[in-house]
Amino acid sequence: MQSNEKNIIKKRSELFATLGFIVICLIGIGVLPYFSTANGKYATASMLPAYEQQTIQSLPVAVPTLKYGFALDTFHVTVDTIADNQFLSEILLPHKVKYADIDQLARNVKDTFAVTKLRAFKPYTILSKDTSQSADYFIYEPDVYSYVVYDLKKLEASVHQREVTTIRKEAAGIIESSLWNAMVDNGLSIELIDRMEGIFQWSLDFHHIQPGDRFKVMYDERLIDGKPVGVGKIHGGYFKNYDNEYYGIYHENGKFKGYYDENAAPMKSPFLKAPIKFSQFRISSSYNLRRFHPVLKRTRPHYGTDYAAAYGTPIVAVANGVVTHAAYGKGNGRYVKIKHDKVYQTQYLHMQKFGKGIRSGVHVKQGQVIGYVGSTGLATGPHVCFRFWKNGKQVNHRRLKLPNPEPMPESEKPLFYPVRDQVVEQLSRISYPEVIDTSEVEISGREISELISE
Repeated sequence: MQSNEKNIIKKRSELFATLGFIVICLIGIGVLPYFSTANGKYATASMLPAYEQQTIQSLPVAVPTLKYGFALDTFHVTVDTIADNQFLSEILLPHKVKYADIDQLARNVKDTFAVTKLRAFKPYTILSKDTSQSADYFIYEPDVYSYVVYDLKKLEASVHQREVTTIRKEAAGIIESSLWNAMVDNGLSIELIDRMEGIFQWSLDFHHIQPGDRFKVMYDERLIDGKPVGVGKIHGGYFKNYDNEYYGIYHENGKFKGYYDENAAPMKSPFLKAPIKFSQFRISSSYNLRRFHPVLKRTRPHYGTDYAAAYGTPIVAVANGVVTHAAYGKGNGRYVKIKHDKVYQTQYLHMQKFGKGIRSGVHVKQGQVIGYVGSTGLATGPHVCFRFWKNGKQVNHRRLKLPNPEPMPESEKPLFYPVRDQVVEQLSRISYPEVIDTSEVEISGREISELISE
């Protein structure tokens, strides 16, 4: 009898020891958290009094740093930027990655994201579980929207797209000085300014903007992890210049895709107003038949308009056409001449160099880069002299009434008008900010509470 009791006691002791060991293991791996109580004993949260449980729940919890799909806290992290003319081997060899593995990696990832696509000044991250061993991952960011993970153990790569969220925003301003400087000074992105210029570049001569002009715009802002990364679609814009009002309304339906004014006329015209973006130039000399030439020091007709800009600024074709000349002349320097149709031709002088593939006989499209600003030929500084022919005669293009774009067909207008009415109504609800300092433009920017349906 005593023997049986001893066996029972022994088995119970073994059972309790086993259970105790399991509890300790669960605590060790974090399944059952333990806490020190007032009497010095340990207990799980569920075993504590209610007031102590509430205190525990208010304690901060360490949240791991998650990025690129990894918990960075579990790695040794190296963050840097690719240097100019730096090869991948130069980056990875100091992290104990064998040259043979780097070479094999380059071969394996040709069809995923070739290492030849790595560019200088782009950021990268290296993750190492053990710095005494070779690194585990090389992560490259080609842009804000994506990243590439190179697995340095499996010698393979995968491309990942970041999650992008979009919010609708609006901005409005009353101009008192420079549109460009005012928008930048008041926190609007350069991309938004550039896109606004792109919408109205066929309708407005931005060098004729005056104090009191005003604008409104509705657009999508793209965000990654809550931070702005770019401008999405611009749904509508409005500009008042002198007493003229201009609307740019985005409409997309099959082959119809682009911006139209309130009367359904396409904003995109056959000819741009200038061969350089407004934000990048100033007019240094206008069309003038009695101009004093700064180099020849005598009065001589100037049949073009000079757009002064920094060396290397892109020069674009103002309309579709065929290059008839891409050559060098003593006075003209490096120049390009384009025939657009039987009536119109344009010429671009004093280029630093031609655009890629630009030569006689090549077809070019409106907005295509045909060269870069320089000062070749008879020029005192970097600019492009832009000349315009109509029926074989050089004319002042800034005073010329150019052809209108092809109108929207009547059958499409019933589909466009509801879009127009919605955008115009939304733009009308955007209020202008009060102008406090008359020497600056005050810009307001706020999110629209109600999104316009796509």
